[in-house]
Amino acid sequence: MLKLVRCLCIAAISLATLATSPAFAAGRTDFKVCWTIYAGWMPWGQAKTQGIVSKWAKKYGIHVDVVQLNDYVESINQYTAGKFDGCAMTNMDALTIPASGGVDSTALIVSDYSNGNDGVLIKGNGKRIVDLKGQQVNLVQFSVSHYLLARALESAHMSERDLKVVNTSDADISGAFATPAVQNAVTWNPMLADLKAHPNVTEVFDSSKIPGEIMDMMVVNTKTLQENPALGKALTGAWFEMVALMHGNSAASTDALTAMAKASGTDLANFKGQLATTALFYSPQAALDFVTNPDMPKIMARVAKFSFDHGLLGQDAKSADAVGMAFDKGVVIGNRNNVKLRFDPSYVAMAAAGKL
Repeated sequence: MLKLVRCLCIAAISLATLATSPAFAAGRTDFKVCWTIYAGWMPWGQAKTQGIVSKWAKKYGIHVDVVQLNDYVESINQYTAGKFDGCAMTNMDALTIPASGGVDSTALIVSDYSNGNDGVLIKGNGKRIVDLKGQQVNLVQFSVSHYLLARALESAHMSERDLKVVNTSDADISGAFATPAVQNAVTWNPMLADLKAHPNVTEVFDSSKIPGEIMDMMVVNTKTLQENPALGKALTGAWFEMVALMHGNSAASTDALTAMAKASGTDLANFKGQLATTALFYSPQAALDFVTNPDMPKIMARVAKFSFDHGLLGQDAKSADAVGMAFDKGVVIGNRNNVKLRFDPSYVAMAAAGKL
């Protein structure tokens, strides 16, 4: 029922706002993007704090407000409803919420992929995936945590029929796992790092086992981007300046990392540990190489199948091809007449060529 309610709400909100929201007007100079706490997205907050975003926005004659929200799914819903021009989200959530809700969206920057930043946890030492059989597992239902669980079960020749998923928001997952009633959880950093630190907890599977499948992206409204390319240039320039600073060896780099650690509720050592399990693309060329890799459509086809199997592509979806997705060199998978998610490398290509 939760799935149906979520899908219906998204569709209704999207249709009602597409034509009326100022977030989709052309010729604007003021924009808003949002993000939530996660190791791979902390640079957005720091880029705002350090004035990097405002510097790049000024270069292109616009103003961009970067807003932190507390609930991840709610941030995507607000983007879908037209309250924001862009939002930091994963590849699967971009497909199942805005794209399947009818909002044509562009992955402006694929900033990294989870390389251990998402994990499946069981209380007790020496546990294995098979120990989830007959158990309840707490996670954010229909999110990448759910996808990770499905992939973990596949690796053990199991399926979701072997257990029960309990929907738990990212804001509540840590508190839930601290109670005796919750024995198993799937989550992402920084919550994952905190929960793994508890005594007698085993991580039985993590995203490093499926490299490249859980991507983190800055997603923007396609129409807004097409009518206001300055937004794409400003966001892309600001992002790569920020991550270049993070990757340096200067005192300024340490200060920036320390500030991000504090903002995410941890210390520098822990935050660096989270970054170690984030395959962050520190250069535009690295990000470009990833997003133009011929395997991208294959990965997204797998994600689309999971999404369709869980009813996340909308009530009218007849197959995993219901929503079209566009990639580099004109490659399209799914419904060519309903392309709603685009992996457009053009702005990152500009950054790689030094043309921003």
